[in-house]
Amino acid sequence: QVRLVESGGGLVQSGGSLRLSCDASGLPEDLDYYAIVWFRQATGKEREAVACINNSEGKRHYVDFVKGRFTISRDRVNAKNTVYLQMNSLKPEDTAVYYCATDLNYYCSNYGGDREFKYWGQGTQVTVSS
Repeated sequence: QVRLVESGGGLVQSGGSLRLSCDASGLPEDLDYYAIVWFRQATGKEREAVACINNSEGKRHYVDFVKGRFTISRDRVNAKNTVYLQMNSLKPEDTAVYYCATDLNYYCSNYGGDREFKYWGQGTQVTVSS
């Protein structure tokens, strides 16, 4: 059974940093094989895509409002089943529950569109105070 678990959220002041982790288990192959997407959902708003990293090629994609501030990456040192989201220069508008997701495909095509993701984590809360 595929399971994704996010961690690393918390309360931080505006301008601060957090690193979120997405740990995977039960995958047919190592997480390295699959595209992983980070989403977020703020209270009262629709869920939105934030960033995507494709399979072992490691190509990264970001939505405009996080470019230059957020970095998505894979753990290539340890078990290879963790994807990170390093968030710098955080703003109050970044406050949301952050989720990682995958549909076990390799690439990030249409990750911010109507592509449906089958597997989701439970989310981790990020709160940025002004």
